Order: sequence, then structure tokens, then C-alpha cells
Amino acid sequence: MISRGTRVDIVFYHRQDLSFREIGRKTGKDRRTVKKYAENPELIGASRRCVARASKLDGFMPNIKSWLSENDGAYRASWIFDQIKKLGYDGGYTIVKDAVRAIKEENSRIAYVRFETEPGRQAQVDFGDFKVAELDGSDRALYLFSMVLGYSREPYEELLTKCDMVSFLDAHQRAFAHFGGVPAEILYDRMKNVFIRKLAGKAQFTQGLMTLADHYGFAPEVAPAYAPWVKGKVERPMDFIREGFWRGYVFTDIDAANRDLAAWLKGKSQRIHGTTKERIVDRFEREKSFLMPLPASGCDVSERFYRKVQKDCTISVDGVLYEVPHTLVGKKIVVRLKDKVVRVFDGDMLVSTHALSEVKGRLVQLPGLRDAIRADREMNARKWNRFSKGNGKAKATMGPLAGKYHVEVESRPLDVYAQIGGRVGGSLDECEEVAHA
Repeated sequence: MISRGTRVDIVFYHRQDLSFREIGRKTGKDRRTVKKYAENPELIGASRRCVARASKLDGFMPNIKSWLSENDGAYRASWIFDQIKKLGYDGGYTIVKDAVRAIKEENSRIAYVRFETEPGRQAQVDFGDFKVAELDGSDRALYLFSMVLGYSREPYEELLTKCDMVSFLDAHQRAFAHFGGVPAEILYDRMKNVFIRKLAGKAQFTQGLMTLADHYGFAPEVAPAYAPWVKGKVERPMDFIREGFWRGYVFTDIDAANRDLAAWLKGKSQRIHGTTKERIVDRFEREKSFLMPLPASGCDVSERFYRKVQKDCTISVDGVLYEVPHTLVGKKIVVRLKDKVVRVFDGDMLVSTHALSEVKGRLVQLPGLRDAIRADREMNARKWNRFSKGNGKAKATMGPLAGKYHVEVESRPLDVYAQIGGRVGGSLDECEEVAHA
């Protein structure tokens, strides 16, 4: 192969009227090569032409492309090599590996159009886990709730000790209070606190989330599966907090950590955002007026259970019996659990409140229940009338042979029984003597 510098030298010597043979001696090239470049100086900058040659893999390329179009291209080159060997391929593995790599690189070249959200239109929500190193060397998990407004990128971030439904929905309400309003829609990924399934092309959400959405007026939306770029406005801040705030942070308690996180975010909102090229705080001021107003009151997001009141005036919640008013016996009632308080509702009316007990099998009594039962004359009348004999007369009892046979009972004087079995009657002392005999 002749280098570009050598080609330049050949053209230079040719312009000096040197012969092809002499130029060949100076450059160390054959005179026929010298003649080629001397007479065609345009070849100096030309790239070498590649001659396409047939490959043993050509006949199997349709199969390889078909496999790599399935399963998001998850098939490995080693698996494909084994499959095409069964089809008659007798070449080496390296050429298969290079072909698979080239096809995968081509398939991964996908372009997306960046979109910007209108003010007040959308917020995005995500959950992340953070680790706290305990003194004994173990790790404890905390959970970061993150809601970010799409237009301004104003964040609300809060560390939680639990990622249950009640904590998740309560964090929403604190986020809305922070923003001073509610976005028209909120975009989630397919987390279990939010998404149930797709039915007839529509997303089904959990009852707790739908209760919150109806109360505040926003529309929940779910991102497509395996598409993190759709929620990029909240995905990137999660890493930003993990690296900028959490790494190296000295954790003492959850309240202090949330105060420190809020102060850190407030300072960061003064920076110029890399995408919008504006300060977050400035865009947030413009977005506030586009948010929906907050309702007059918050939403009760406590955990709900439905129970039937038993005859002993109790309901069971997590293996603990709680007494409720006796007037609810036989009814289906609603139990709401939040902040270690058990509240019992008959419809929308609160009828009793108990502190949550963690002792399984315990009976938590309702003060005044027994006095209320004794004082309820109407209920007691219904209860005891079921067991009374009414007018004092015994009812006729019908046996299984009633109607088939007529039985007559003969009445005899007491003397007859005395003759058969001894004396009948007598004083109490005489009866005791007979009993001890």
C-alpha cells in the first residue's frame, strides 16, 4: 500500500522532469506504480477502493436480522452462532460477532423530538430509594418522593420512612401546598402505588390515587413501559440530588434531612437550568398562575378497610379486635387507619376512634359500651322476647309420629303405685332415710 506522502513525492519529482525509473529509485516504488500516480495526480487524495466480496454469512443475514428485531435485540452473538450452525453455516464465530454488533448499533440509533410542557400542564412523579448506614454496620432504607413541574422544573422533594400508599398520597398534598396549586395532569411510571393494568387500551389506577385525583381535579397518566426518557424531567433531578446532596451527607434524623434538602433545593433554584437557559425560580413565578387552585380542604388518604360488625360489637383489623357502638351490629362499616389511629365510620359519620394496637389477639374496649347496651330498652326487649314463653303456656310439641298413632294415658290413684313400688310421698326426713338406705 502506498502512503499519501509517497504519492505527493512522485508527483513532485515528475514535475522536475525525472524519469519514472529514477523516481522509483528515490521512492522505493515500482516504476509502474510511479507512472500511475505521476500521470494521474488526482489519485493523491482518493481513498482506496474496497472490492465487495461474498461472505459465508450472506445467506444467513435475513435470519440474523429477524432474530435481532425480536425481544429488543436481546439475543447474543453466541446464541445466533449456534442457531445458524444448525442451518448449515460453516464459518467462524468472529464474523458472526462483528455482524451482530453492527446490526445492534444500527438498531439503537433512534431519534426523539424534545418537547416542552405548557405552563401548569404537567408534573412528573418518581420514587427513589436512599441508604442510611447505621452504627452497627447495617443499612436502612429511606425513600425520596419527587414531583417536578414540567414547565419550570420547580421540584418538591421529600424523604419518607415508608413507601406505602398513605405516605405516597400525603406527599402529593404537601407538594401541591408547596406549589400553591395543582397541575392539570401528573405523569407516573408503572409503580404499584399507582398503576394496576391496561384494560381495553385504558390505564387502570389504584382506588387511593383516583380518590386523590378526583379531590384535586388532576388527571393521572402512566408512562409507556421501558421508556425512562418520557419522564426525563423527574429522572434527571433524582440523580442530581443523589450525587449533589446525598453523597457524603451526615444523616441524623428524617426531619433534619428534609429541612436540609429543602434549603439545598432552594439555593439550586437560583441557577440557570441547562435546558431552559433560565433560572428555575423565574419560570416558576410565571407558571404559578396557570396551576389549578387548591380545594378548600385536604383529602382523607387514610388506609381503608370494610368490615362487618359482629354480635359481640367488635371488628377485626390486623388481628386485633376493636369494640364499636352496639347499634352497628350486623352492619358493614368503613375503617380508616392513619398515623396509628383507627377511625370507624358509619357512612360518612365518625362513630368511634381507637389508638392502633400492635398486640395481636387483643380486645380494645370502647368506653361506655356496656352501659349503652343496658340502657337500650328497645333492643333488650327484642333480645329477651326471643327466649321468653310469651303468655306462660307451654306450646304443644309435635313428634315424628304425630298424626299416625293415638296414645291414651290412664289415670290411677296413688295407692296403686304404693302397692307396686312401696310408699309414695312421706316427709322430707323419711325420704332422706330411704335415700341413705
